[in-house]
Amino acid sequence: MPELPEVEVVRAGLAPAIVGARIAGVEVHDERALTRHAPGGAHFARELEGRRVRAAVRRGKFLWFPLAEADTAIVAHLGMSGQMLLRSPGAPAERHERIRLAIEHPDHGELAVVFADQRTFGSLAIDDLVPTSDGAPGGFGDPLPVVASQAAHIGRDPLDPAFDDRAFRAALARRRSAIKRVLLDQNLVSGIGNIYADESLWAARIHPETIAADLSTRAVNRLLAEVRLVLQKALAEGGTSFDAQYVNVNGQAGYFAHSLNAYGRTGEACQRCGGPVARVAFTNRSSHFCPRCQRKRRPG
Repeated sequence: MPELPEVEVVRAGLAPAIVGARIAGVEVHDERALTRHAPGGAHFARELEGRRVRAAVRRGKFLWFPLAEADTAIVAHLGMSGQMLLRSPGAPAERHERIRLAIEHPDHGELAVVFADQRTFGSLAIDDLVPTSDGAPGGFGDPLPVVASQAAHIGRDPLDPAFDDRAFRAALARRRSAIKRVLLDQNLVSGIGNIYADESLWAARIHPETIAADLSTRAVNRLLAEVRLVLQKALAEGGTSFDAQYVNVNGQAGYFAHSLNAYGRTGEACQRCGGPVARVAFTNRSSHFCPRCQRKRRPG
C-alpha cells in the first residue's frame, strides 16, 4: 500500500497541473472507484463539471483537492494499487482505468487526470471540508484550517509542522502494545505503513515488539527523528516501488527500494552489524528486523 512518501510524490506531481484548473468533464468507467461516494457516478460527474480546483492537499495517506468557492473537495485514497496519472487529452485508456477527469489549466492547457486501480480498493469521492480540531492547516499543501471529513479522524503525520511531539510521547507512555503496532495506528500518527515502520525501527535500534510504554523519552525522541529521516529520504527518492502498482503521475517508479535496510531483506546481512535480518509474522503482515542490533530489552 502506498505510504506517506508515495502519496506525497503523487500530490506534488499533480499540484502544478490541477491547482487552478477547471474540471471540464468527468468520465466514470467503474462505480467501484466511488465506494466512498454514496450518491454514485452521475452525481459525482454533475457536481464536479465546471468547478475549479483550489489546492492539492495531503495528510498521511489521504489526498484531497478543495474546490474553489465551496466547502467541498475531491478526496482520494489510493488503497493498495491506486494510481493518479497525468495524461494528454484524448490519450488511450489506461489499463485498469476507473475514472478520468478532463481539466483545463490557465497555464498548461488541456490535460487528463486518470484514476486507475488494479485491485479496486482505492476510491474517489466528493467530501465536505470541516474545521481542524487544533486550528492548524488541515494538511500539506493548503494553509487553511480545514480537512476532508473522511480524513479528519486520522492523526497528523511526522512531517506535518503541526505534529505534536509531546502529545505523541505521552500517548506512547499509555500504550501497552508493541511499538510496531502503535506506529501503524493511523489515528495516532498517519502515513507510516509496514515498510517505513520497519525501516525506522531498524534505524533507531528498537525491536518491533518492544512495548511502547517501556520506551524511554530518549528512545522515543530517537525513533521520531529516524522516522522523519526515513520518510524524507524515501520522499527524495520518489518512494518505494516493488512492482508496477506504485508509480508517480508520469508512470515512473520510485527507487527507495534500493536503500532499504530491513524490509524485504530476510536472511541477508544487516548493513550495520552483519547479522542476518529476520522476518516474523505480524498480524497479516511481516516484521523485518536485525535480532542482534534490535534486541528486545526488558523494562528498566
